[in-house]
Amino acid sequence: MTPPQRQRRYPQPDPAPQPPQEGERKNPERLYVVAGADGERAAIDLVTLIVARVEDPPPSATPEQAALLRLCSAPLSVAELSAYLNLPFSAVTVLLTDMLTAELVKARAPIVRQALPDRSLLEAVMHGLQRL
Repeated sequence: MTPPQRQRRYPQPDPAPQPPQEGERKNPERLYVVAGADGERAAIDLVTLIVARVEDPPPSATPEQAALLRLCSAPLSVAELSAYLNLPFSAVTVLLTDMLTAELVKARAPIVRQALPDRSLLEAVMHGLQRL
């Protein structure tokens, strides 16, 4: 059990927020530039696995597409790609849609494992253990 924290009698005022520096500002147009003008999207879910079909990005690839291709040398989910690139899911889906149409990446459904093992297998293991 954690002991309760002591509180000050006279709380200190919070420091005034500093304005963001030039390099720290988030540029709202950047997502529009990354995602492009058209809003077409493939049927991609957060758990869809993406695998690169090519090893090296083509010269016409944007920096974000090149980063996606480098990350996708092994299968990664769209949620992981979004987190690694620090881009929202919607922008990543638009990027992946362009890359799917150019056949640079391949999308596949996640591997679903059975929730419960086969009952006959469990009974065979149980009988084998009882014989020991």
